[in-house]
Amino acid sequence: MELTVITGMSGAGKSQAMGVFEDSGFFVVDNLPPKLLPSLAGLFAQEHRVERAAVVCDIRGGEFFADLGAEVERMEATMGVRPRILFLEASDDVLLNRYRETRRRHPLAGDGPLTDGIRRERELLVPLRTMADTVIDTSTLNIWDLRRTVVESMIDPDARPRMQVLFVSFGFKYGAPSDADLLFDVRFITNPHYVPEFAPKTGLDPDVAAFVEHAEETKGFVPRLESLMDYLLPAYAKEGKSHLVVGFGCTGGRHRSVYMADLMGRRFRGRPDFQVAVTHRDIGRATLRSPEDSGIPQRAS
Repeated sequence: MELTVITGMSGAGKSQAMGVFEDSGFFVVDNLPPKLLPSLAGLFAQEHRVERAAVVCDIRGGEFFADLGAEVERMEATMGVRPRILFLEASDDVLLNRYRETRRRHPLAGDGPLTDGIRRERELLVPLRTMADTVIDTSTLNIWDLRRTVVESMIDPDARPRMQVLFVSFGFKYGAPSDADLLFDVRFITNPHYVPEFAPKTGLDPDVAAFVEHAEETKGFVPRLESLMDYLLPAYAKEGKSHLVVGFGCTGGRHRSVYMADLMGRRFRGRPDFQVAVTHRDIGRATLRSPEDSGIPQRAS
């Protein structure tokens, strides 16, 4: 079993590092008392359900935290398991600023100044820093730089997470999806809804798809969209984004948007850097036209 212990200075980015391991498929435990490390490893080995785990052990454990170094050595001697230790640190000035931004109290500050808590923690962590397999100074790293550094330092290339890309179709008449990172309004494409035989169908039906595909607006839009996606998706993945939602909206969410989301899913599915899924949020909505859809002027009440 692959076991990683994440530790280091409070405010140095352990939560972000924990997220990297979780996104990579590791079983993650936060704030584990060190004395439970052998029991956890034994449980995983016995159950054969967890092959990779990462645990965060830090100063929040209070008096239990002092046992971490001894427990790591005991596991290696008695169980033949040597956990990897990832140690995160940052300069005092950076840690001060981060604590001021979050307005949280340092675990060791007590009633004294924040600087005293940081100093005491750094002194207590000297032995662990010496034992660490990897030390990352996060002083000059933003969130995405930190995630990328942890991936490159700690995650096997074959196990690194692929960015999940969800292409979703929807109807603007029902509201845009709140979780979309990118939104494309495709209502400029000729609407097959007004072709009587197409109205009850969807953009997944071959004749409707052919209608949308051969529209002049689609012919001009698709190459530009693919070029934009070819540029944006790798850029988002490089910055450490783990999940991207791309929305395509038309009026009712049954024809044009469905065709575009399905097309992009087929174009990008199978690429090694992405895990692609497609969903059609409003494809099952009623097919009857509303007065607004019909274009008939409505009399004021």
